[in-house]
Amino acid sequence: MHRIFFCFKGPKIPCKIEGTTTSSVHVYEKISIIMRNRGSLEVHLVTGGCGYPGYHLGKKLVENGHQVILFDLIQLEWPLLDGMTVIQGSITNFDEVDEAFKGVNCVYHMASYGMSGREQLNKKLIEAVNIGGTENVIKACMKNKITRLVYTSTYNVIFGGQEIKDGDDSLPYLPLNQHPDHYSRTKSIAEKKVLTANGTGGLCTCALRLAGVYGPGEKRHIPRTLGYVEQGLMIMTYGGHILAGQALSADRECIAGGQAYFLSDGAPVNTFEFFRPLFEGLGYKMPKMTLPVSVVYFIAFLTEWIHYFVARVYNFQPLLTRTEVFKTGVTHYFSIEKARKQLGYNPIKQNDISEVLKYYLDSGHHKIRKEKSAFSDFLWNVILFCIFVCLIMSFLPSVK
Repeated sequence: MHRIFFCFKGPKIPCKIEGTTTSSVHVYEKISIIMRNRGSLEVHLVTGGCGYPGYHLGKKLVENGHQVILFDLIQLEWPLLDGMTVIQGSITNFDEVDEAFKGVNCVYHMASYGMSGREQLNKKLIEAVNIGGTENVIKACMKNKITRLVYTSTYNVIFGGQEIKDGDDSLPYLPLNQHPDHYSRTKSIAEKKVLTANGTGGLCTCALRLAGVYGPGEKRHIPRTLGYVEQGLMIMTYGGHILAGQALSADRECIAGGQAYFLSDGAPVNTFEFFRPLFEGLGYKMPKMTLPVSVVYFIAFLTEWIHYFVARVYNFQPLLTRTEVFKTGVTHYFSIEKARKQLGYNPIKQNDISEVLKYYLDSGHHKIRKEKSAFSDFLWNVILFCIFVCLIMSFLPSVK
């Protein structure tokens, strides 16, 4: 049964619309355009849709025959496909979320903030986006009678530095006061809110706990990692989201409702070995120096402490945060059997970074610096780190 929408005058929300005949239109006009084009197709909305994982999820949804809305604060950097509409807006603004959600059948909530680097240290914005934004998404879903909400979560709602082997959803949430970063803490709170909303007002919800995201064109993690390699210093699929959306439908009896699923490539691998084909394929050598996790964690702790005091003057990019040390240095992997059985999830490729290597080679990326010894690079970074420490210590009161 199709819903009938009446276009009427109302307050205009400053959301920029792309994928239509004009660069900016009233949101009610957007609804009319989509409804005219959809026929019997469903409208699926992806928050954070202009980011790497969001866009590729949207692309797959279009290929499956759906009308897709990409809702994001940032501009789209990839080709806008037929069947795609981009709405620029913020999930922290309920009015913008509410307008964008009108006429939507299924929402994939992927927007978040503070996953890595200096973003991970901006607690105020992290909380506004990850908690406040998720509350707005849930509220807008209920107001607009949307029946399906798929939330993109993270392993970090369970993991906080402890070793985990083949974990499953029987593991309890990590206590909020034990999270080493605010991002993981807020994602845990947001996931609970999403799952608690399941069954309220006809809304079916589920959460997908991702290991990470990688692929050709990913711009958050791999470029930063490559940058460290160039300086001498020194993720996963979107198919599960579509399956989760289907498993929340009425004809599947909302089998995924209120459930959390771990998603990964299904083959545990050492982080550094995972990146080895990429680094060596681009002409770099893998680091030979090995440091204890405790030492690197202490350095990360001091770096975060320094960042706290100097961020207003110099918002530098930390080499690593404590959470990133845990993610790369402590064994933790989870079973995807529940997703296999209930969602039909089955990774096509396991830990295959060959397409990423091809992307960088085709983009002209190759080794551009002269080889230096690992010790030389490490020594320079230690010196710079000590300068920061001495600078901060100079402002502390003397002990009498």
